[in-house]
Amino acid sequence: MYCYQCEQTAKGTGCTSFGVCGKDPQTAALQDLLIYAVKDIARYAHRAGELGARDRAVDVFVVKMLFTTLTNVNFDPQRFQEWMGEAVAIKERARRLYETAAKKAGKTCEKLECPVAWWQGTNDLAAMAAKGIEVGIQKRIGSLGGTVAGVQELITYGLKGAAAYADHALILGKEDTSLYASFHEMLDYLTRKPTDADELLARALKTGEINLKAMELLDAANTGTYGHPEPTKVRITPVKGKCILVSGHDLKDLELLLKQTEGKGVNVYTHGEMLPCNAYPALKKYKHLVGNYGGAWQVQRTEFDAFPGAVLMTTNCIQKPKETYQGRIFTSGLVGWPGVTHIADGNFAPVIEAALAAPGFAADEPAKYITVGFGRNTVMSVAGKVIDLVKAGKIRHFFLVGGCDGAKPGRNYYTEFAEQVPNDCVILTLACGKFRFNKLEFGDIDGIPRLLDVGQCNDAYSAVQIAVALAGAFNCGVNDLPLSLVLSWFEQKAV
Repeated sequence: MYCYQCEQTAKGTGCTSFGVCGKDPQTAALQDLLIYAVKDIARYAHRAGELGARDRAVDVFVVKMLFTTLTNVNFDPQRFQEWMGEAVAIKERARRLYETAAKKAGKTCEKLECPVAWWQGTNDLAAMAAKGIEVGIQKRIGSLGGTVAGVQELITYGLKGAAAYADHALILGKEDTSLYASFHEMLDYLTRKPTDADELLARALKTGEINLKAMELLDAANTGTYGHPEPTKVRITPVKGKCILVSGHDLKDLELLLKQTEGKGVNVYTHGEMLPCNAYPALKKYKHLVGNYGGAWQVQRTEFDAFPGAVLMTTNCIQKPKETYQGRIFTSGLVGWPGVTHIADGNFAPVIEAALAAPGFAADEPAKYITVGFGRNTVMSVAGKVIDLVKAGKIRHFFLVGGCDGAKPGRNYYTEFAEQVPNDCVILTLACGKFRFNKLEFGDIDGIPRLLDVGQCNDAYSAVQIAVALAGAFNCGVNDLPLSLVLSWFEQKAV
């Protein structure tokens, strides 16, 4: 096993016996093989696309498979075996698509040789894992060197993060064929075994452009479906009653669950990156969405254990469940863990039944609240006042503090930094890094809160747009703004 795709990889160099995230060697190898298969599929899809042909099934499969190999998404070897079987059929679709398009255009098809026959033996987990080792990162480091292989991996990890955003948007009915084409093009590029460092770095920057486009698409999907987030006080202490906790990032799953639990006497709480959902008009209208429970993903084993109801894990950020709650945790979408019940069809009846069977909270705890919902729409609605306060010297600086947090203990830098930000400065925050300080009191500057929660890691686009709009208002470049970025990262969405 060799995996170094997350920030907390063992000793800062790579997990070689077992993943810090909980990934075992077999799953790690299967993920490497799946990425190899996706690159092979993309070769055909890219060439077909250049000839004006595309197949949505191929496009969607590539995006979903990139996402499912993200850190803390899926740990179930059986699911990967199923996907490898599906990959065989998808490759044939892509190959036929290319051949048909080439014939129609009067062109000769390229012969696309594949050194490892990944499509053979997909009914044998051990054989697939062995092939995964054969095409893994260590082999490429050995042949290309750490720098070249490392930048190739940087591109791959950036594509995984962009694919996550694209998949979130897809779930809400938003797609962009040019975005799919960009994934295929970049994956095809990686199959050509590029070694020029300057070109690789340029491609890495291009991957950043792909990511920005994916985030823009997701922003349109979220706000188009649920409205623009608005400042909302969110309860962070429990209320009496049966309960379900929803973690991850998937707004659609939360909506479906809210609809299915309406009138059933079950309260729904958000957890982790789902906290900002409480600010969307079309979600907060549900009275039984009663607040947020707990903090960031890395404390879930303690918090899920203490939560007296059912837990639904959507999209990503799952950790190995404790036996004490394994019978009442469920996964949806691309998330998976061996032995955990997976809800594949959006019917959350088993989750609701588990919640009704659990004790729930016996009594209300004293009410405490935090405020969320400061997306770009809200911030820009008071831009004039913000600009006046800056010009008057009442707001001296902005700090964007947050990002994708990690699980190691003692990561107190972001807490201490936020506490030491001067009183004439404003903190923008997003992603799970906010939980290091979002329950502290920061006050306001002439009615403008000093802590503005922009949203999920998925809402980074909103923060970018705020910066761009402020730069326009001040008639300066973004880099000339009184703005500092203090960001943490853990997995590939943050790349």
